[in-house]
Amino acid sequence: EGKKMQNPYKKQIGGSHYNRYKIQPAEFVNKNKLLFAEGNATKYIMRHPHKGSGKQDLEKAIHYIEMIIERDYK
Repeated sequence: EGKKMQNPYKKQIGGSHYNRYKIQPAEFVNKNKLLFAEGNATKYIMRHPHKGSGKQDLEKAIHYIEMIIERDYK
């Protein structure tokens, strides 16, 4: 019998900045079937006050939002 896989949303590789949330960004993105750009914008907005990247994470989120606007509203 194979070993039961641990819930992938209960672990984080490389830090703990997402473990503080009741729902991790990856779980939210996957369960709601968000597209890549929407998922990344969500991730960067959620982590900006915790990871140490601060303003740069918000700038990355803006960049992905600009990509969404270009893709969907050009």
